[in-house]
Formats: sequence, C-alpha cells, structure tokens
Amino acid sequence: MGVTAHDEELGRVLLTDRQIADRVRQLGAEITRDYQGRDLVIVGVLKGAAAFTVDLARAVDLPVAMDWVAVSTYGRGSTPGTPRLLKDVGEDLAGRDVLVVEDILDTGTTLSWLMARLRERSPASVNCCVLLRKPHALTEPVEPRYAGFDIAEHWVAGYGIDYAERHRNLGGIHEVLLPSAASPASS
Repeated sequence: MGVTAHDEELGRVLLTDRQIADRVRQLGAEITRDYQGRDLVIVGVLKGAAAFTVDLARAVDLPVAMDWVAVSTYGRGSTPGTPRLLKDVGEDLAGRDVLVVEDILDTGTTLSWLMARLRERSPASVNCCVLLRKPHALTEPVEPRYAGFDIAEHWVAGYGIDYAERHRNLGGIHEVLLPSAASPASS
C-alpha cells in the first residue's frame, strides 16, 4: 500500500517492508537460538506492537505462548504521564521466560515500568525486543535484549505504529511531518 497525495503528514520512508521483514526473520532466528528448550511467553504491547509481535512470533521456530498487554502513558494530549495498565496478561508467568515485544523504545519510562510489573510475577526471566530504538532519548536504564533498528528523533507511523490513530496499516515505516509547533518527544 502506497502513500497517497492526501497523506501530507507523512514524509520519507525510513524503513521499507522488505527491510522490516528481513530484520524480523533475523530477530526470530536469534530468539529461537537463545530460548531453545525454554518455556517462552511472548507478550506484545498493544496497539503499536501488534503487527511486529505477530510477525516476530511466526519467525520464532519454537512452541511459544503469546499474550498481550496494553499500557497508556498519555492522557488526551501528547504529553507523557504516569504509566497505567489498561489490559493485563492472562498467562501465568511464574517460572517462565517472558519476552516483551514493543514497537518503540524512546525514553524507556513505559517499558521500564512494565518490565518491573512483570518481574513481580516470578518469571524465570524478563527481557524485551523492540522494533525501533531511539538511543539518544533514553532516560531510564532499559537495554533491550533484541532491537530491530536504531532511529533518530522522528515521530513515525506504519507497520502497526500510528500517528493520531492513522497509518497503522502501512507496510513500511514513514517519518511523520509534524506541524512546526509540535515536538518529536516520542511516538
């Protein structure tokens, strides 16, 4: 699916669907190797990581369980607040290896908070895999075990990631062209 003329809020393609698919296959192979013989639960963070989580799980050649969480750090605007759990996992995580799959790691506040909550359930391990990482934005000590791509301080959309609840359906990831008053703090 291409970008049409009415998509003036989208800029250049940062990552094509081919680049994403190739990297997801590589990550799946790494996870398969690292979790061989273990009881792995993949926990996708809704909504932005849904496409990535499903594709990644398909690339893992192991019997895995999948579950979902939804966390919000935003109120009505685009200013981050305190993380809130909107949907919790249903799987029993005790003694199991948990891999949290997230779309974007920017400040690390939400992911750090979520991983701490999951560790309270006595899993064997809690690690994370992020599709996009903004290394210069990190304010929390979160180091993903797996990272797809490092990107600069852009707002992005596509491959499950939205801008104002639009563009999740695009195959590639596009830079979002923000109005001049907006700030690319996180997406």
